[in-house]
Amino acid sequence: MQLTVSDTGAHLVITVNEPRIDAAIATRFRDKLRDIVIKHRKPVEIEMRAVDFMDSSGLGAMIALRKVLPDGMPMILRGLTPNVERVFRLTRMDTVFDIRPLTESEEQRE
Repeated sequence: MQLTVSDTGAHLVITVNEPRIDAAIATRFRDKLRDIVIKHRKPVEIEMRAVDFMDSSGLGAMIALRKVLPDGMPMILRGLTPNVERVFRLTRMDTVFDIRPLTESEEQRE
């Protein structure tokens, strides 16, 4: 599982460096991120520009992760590729998750 975790003090930034979040890795992805989020107990930003594909298992992992956060604690998804954003839109999960583009400085860090 290729993840980078940065604690900025105010929130946790998790960068996903996997090209796919699908049935093959969804359970490990969910468990690893859940452990990280529970340990830090602070708002989470997940940067997903490297993820080119997500299936329903990956979406289920994201929903499970959202559910472990206390009510009102933000979870922001940033830099979704068009394919991944489409999954959220088609399932109407784009109304549940806070989805934002990368900032200009974040895009330059590629």
